[in-house]
Amino acid sequence: MGIMNKDVWVFIEQRNGKPADASFELLSKGRKLAENLNSSLKAVVIGSNVKSLAEETFKFGATETFVVDHPELEHFRTLPYSRILNELVENYRPRVLLFGATVIGRDLAPRVASHTKSGLTADCTDLQISTVKYLKKDYEDLLLQIRPAFGGNIIATIITPDVETQMATVREGVMRLEPLSTPVNGKITNIPYQPNEFDELIKIIEQHRQENKVNLKAAPIIVSGGYGMGTKENFKLIHDLAATIGGEVAGSRAAVDAGFVSADRQVGQTGVTVRPKLYIACGISGAIQHRAGMKESNKIIAINSDPDAPIFSVAHYGIVGDATQIIPMFINVFKQKLR
Repeated sequence: MGIMNKDVWVFIEQRNGKPADASFELLSKGRKLAENLNSSLKAVVIGSNVKSLAEETFKFGATETFVVDHPELEHFRTLPYSRILNELVENYRPRVLLFGATVIGRDLAPRVASHTKSGLTADCTDLQISTVKYLKKDYEDLLLQIRPAFGGNIIATIITPDVETQMATVREGVMRLEPLSTPVNGKITNIPYQPNEFDELIKIIEQHRQENKVNLKAAPIIVSGGYGMGTKENFKLIHDLAATIGGEVAGSRAAVDAGFVSADRQVGQTGVTVRPKLYIACGISGAIQHRAGMKESNKIIAINSDPDAPIFSVAHYGIVGDATQIIPMFINVFKQKLR
């Protein structure tokens, strides 16, 4: 079975015509992957009245966008959306297909992977193209699907050498959003929607959505606490420091699991990826999943009682000591300076 083409596709997720952040971030990454493959970056948009959204993909380097536009497709429904994608993948046979690791992406990607018998890795933190020697055979232009594994003890590079289309999901914020200075003169390819009786098996009766009130991604200063803070009472110091220096409060997964902080404030592989100007990590040991979500911060200050904590490997400034004693000193000094 020869590979028909080496195109990189990105599924553009939208709700009410508004694109998911992860989709355009993936176009930025997909552009680089397509360059490495000497191929084209293409986007897929499914919805109702989505022409302007399709045109927006050209700002991020898509040379062609497949559009399936029909009033029936206004809201995401698993059956028609996965059926349409399956048909597109079967007809055009892209080399790489990327989704955001969102509620929708996690629903769609496995169905397409299963139907087309493709390889799929969830929650990748990096994607690269490389030729790999595997079982004494050279596989050209494989997608390296990179993510923490085994409880974060290693970074695994996953390959799917024996499949035509390689697939991955990526969380929002992991890839950098990089619009082009001038949009590509791209082509919109309209694919007619053919209804199917199975599409109507599930009907949307009503939808309730609540916008996230916390926007960690936009915060220039983040004060983050870990399990090392000890108690919920001690974690209040994180709030105090954040209030003093005008930052947002965040936490590690262990702090969320311990009930110190709400899940929408979790930074890391299973939380939010952030790149603030200043990130202060207090009582966070720095498991690889946490570092994946904050290591690109401009300046990182880490406070931890363990001098060998992995967080110090990414910190620009490290303080070895008890965060519950050091944070009040920080607050005190800052307030003195503000007088």
